[in-house]
Amino acid sequence: MHPLLTHLRGLAAYLLAWALAGVALAALLQALGLAPLGWALPWTVPLCGVLAFVLLATYYPCRGRPFGSVSWTSALGYRASLVLTLAAVMTALAAGWDAAGGLLGHPGGWVGVNRRGLALLAAALMALLTLAVLAHDLLIAFQRAQDASEREAQARLLARDMELQLLRLQIDPHFLFNSLNSISALTHLDPAAARAMAIDLAQFFRRTLDLAGRERIRLEDELGLVAHYLAIEKQRLGDKLVTATDAAPDSLDALLPPLTLQPLVENALKHGLRPRDDGGLLSIQAQALDGWLHLAVRNPVPEMPAKETGLGLGLRNLRERLAAQYHGRARMQWGATSAGFEVEIAIPFETTP
Repeated sequence: MHPLLTHLRGLAAYLLAWALAGVALAALLQALGLAPLGWALPWTVPLCGVLAFVLLATYYPCRGRPFGSVSWTSALGYRASLVLTLAAVMTALAAGWDAAGGLLGHPGGWVGVNRRGLALLAAALMALLTLAVLAHDLLIAFQRAQDASEREAQARLLARDMELQLLRLQIDPHFLFNSLNSISALTHLDPAAARAMAIDLAQFFRRTLDLAGRERIRLEDELGLVAHYLAIEKQRLGDKLVTATDAAPDSLDALLPPLTLQPLVENALKHGLRPRDDGGLLSIQAQALDGWLHLAVRNPVPEMPAKETGLGLGLRNLRERLAAQYHGRARMQWGATSAGFEVEIAIPFETTP
């Protein structure tokens, strides 16, 4: 469908402009002494209305055979034939409608257009149709560029998702082995804790496999995954790890890409809390405000941070992943604060997939 037909205000303004053009043309015919205004208006205004839709209709043939899909000579010949055919049809329609004025009590027609007038009209129509074809070719080229950009963004998104999955394949074995070692150690010291840790580990991997295959998940589900992960880490780190989750009730149904918060929590532990002798507080905050879902992960950092690039790369990958999924509307920033390190995310608030 022509883009203008989907915007009622734009279409109304377009048709009004052509109606005014019909009035102006009738006034010109009166000024030239060719026809009274009352006779010229019934001829010019309907013709301008028909011409308005004919010019819009050139969009479809141009889209059917755009430049690049066929040879340049074929495309130009096709457009030249289109312009000549439509100009001839409109000229014949103008002559026929002028003659119809004689049937309504206007001898000689509405304006009595002669052969010279029809020739001038045909030339004007060819010029207008040529401009319409050129304009639609530019519009179609712009639309194709937009489509290509969206496909590229989608491909980039899929690539980032693949990188995320590969990263998880690298991280999860270490996490699994460390967790199993902790469970083995707890088996004799604290069987109940070992059992609880095994359950959390199973739930964590079950949820990871389930949620990672979806395009969007509820914030509540993502927080549930994070809770299992933190429960496992709590068994390993003990009192070094203190957590606080503050999620407003109206934010829990918000949709977000899976594995958005969980990698941030992993990074917070790996780069912030584990290297510290005294551990610290890892806080997660979520709230819905003015049509946006705001997320924040905060953690302390060691006095002498390790020189690692994985953190920055992971954050940049996540930012590009969100930008691709939300077409540039997502916002993500991170940096040092007085209390340590903070990552903030703002994505459009959505509750239906």
